[in-house]
Amino acid sequence: MNRKDHWETVYGTKAADSVSWYCEHLDMSLALIQRARPDLSAAILDVGGGASTLVDDLLTRGYRDISVLDISAEALGVAQRRLSEAASSVSWHAEDLLNASLAAARYDLWHDRAVFHFLTEAEQRAAYVLQLTRTLKPSGYVVLATFGPEGSLKCSGLDTVRYDAESLANMLGAEFTLMESWLEWHVTPAGLSQQFLYTLFQRARLTSLDVG
Repeated sequence: MNRKDHWETVYGTKAADSVSWYCEHLDMSLALIQRARPDLSAAILDVGGGASTLVDDLLTRGYRDISVLDISAEALGVAQRRLSEAASSVSWHAEDLLNASLAAARYDLWHDRAVFHFLTEAEQRAAYVLQLTRTLKPSGYVVLATFGPEGSLKCSGLDTVRYDAESLANMLGAEFTLMESWLEWHVTPAGLSQQFLYTLFQRARLTSLDVG
């Protein structure tokens, strides 16, 4: 089963609030987004956002330029139905992030909770970083959360990669400066604990892509 089929099956057969990564409110993500980009006109991309409630909370706080991307149309449909009429104010992308047709230098902030740690192959991680550097504006911010050093090695039946702040910074490369990092224990709906690493990066003001 390919990655798209896997996630379509997950969201087609399980309630969104029963999966292990479910969180009623992504408080850490929200705090970092508001700290990095308090301007409510900031363009925010939530990669792997799927059925997450982050989009609801960003809209409630007044953010006006929100895009949500997920490989699973089923997952996006959960969020769209929950938001009802408010869904029309969000840009939805049912695409695989690694080859998605996103506009260059479009976003002020890139948010990812629990996509990057599923990329177990070097080629996948390279494609991710290429998309990030292509679509994020110079001086833009990245809020990136993965399984931490004591996090899970598997999730939803798939292998994952654990990171500390240094190894994650090395993955993103020299164009991104690590501003802050935190470890957080997430309690799953089943009552189990998973260690997440939250990081805040800023992209360089002038990068190799900008100078050709």
